[in-house]
Amino acid sequence: MRAVLATCRELPEPDPDEALLVEALRARGADVHLAAWDHLGADFMADVCVIRSTWNYYHAPEAFLAWAARVNRITRLYNPLPVVRWNHNKRYLADLERAGVPVVPTVYPTGSVADAMRALGTDHAVIKPVISAASFETMRVHGNVAEAEAHAKKIARRCDVMVQPYVKSVEGYGERSLVWIAGELTHAVRKSPRFGGEHESVSEALPIEPDERALAEAALATVREPLLYARVDVARDDAGRPMIMELELIEPSLFLLQSPGALHRFADAIVAR
Repeated sequence: MRAVLATCRELPEPDPDEALLVEALRARGADVHLAAWDHLGADFMADVCVIRSTWNYYHAPEAFLAWAARVNRITRLYNPLPVVRWNHNKRYLADLERAGVPVVPTVYPTGSVADAMRALGTDHAVIKPVISAASFETMRVHGNVAEAEAHAKKIARRCDVMVQPYVKSVEGYGERSLVWIAGELTHAVRKSPRFGGEHESVSEALPIEPDERALAEAALATVREPLLYARVDVARDDAGRPMIMELELIEPSLFLLQSPGALHRFADAIVAR
């Protein structure tokens, strides 16, 4: 079988999963190729195309969605096209909340950042674009509201803005990323807080706490399309209850280096499709 792993022409940062996944797929007899979504002449004709490190898509989201639609017409795309369309904009958090899944409180302001912070009842917040990756244009707001207002106006020239309270637990307990592959949560890692321009720092594989597992499963149960992979980013509120930070269904790092079992499960699942 021929598998294409979708990437981009210039990676903003290295992909630790890439070489491991290519090797595992080739060990299973797959003909594996990397192809950049933003390269006009790239060949995506294959038995399956798995979106992996398309980490610049937020710079041209409409072009990315058009690319995904084209690839979907010629091969099996994972995750599926409807999932890509839904998940590329972080307003999906409002859908999860309506479905009864606890999420970080979020305001999509039409007015000022200060008004959004008042609505959230906080003087310590995070502002970010609704279309972004790798903490692009994510800014911490704590006393620098005038600077944040200017930053929000900059974001608004490209897409909508979202404001959330700063979650204190990310500094101690940490944000936990729960990895889900082919119907099973495989492992978790702890991520340190990250803002625009910073590098990602993650732990070794960690056990998944029962309440975090239940939350992740509830969030994934709202997705009606068949998923191949997912990453559920979770943090705890001031009362210690887990809530969804992000539900990553397009191109998340899956921290395969931290879990050989997850790597082999992923490779097996790709070949099976």
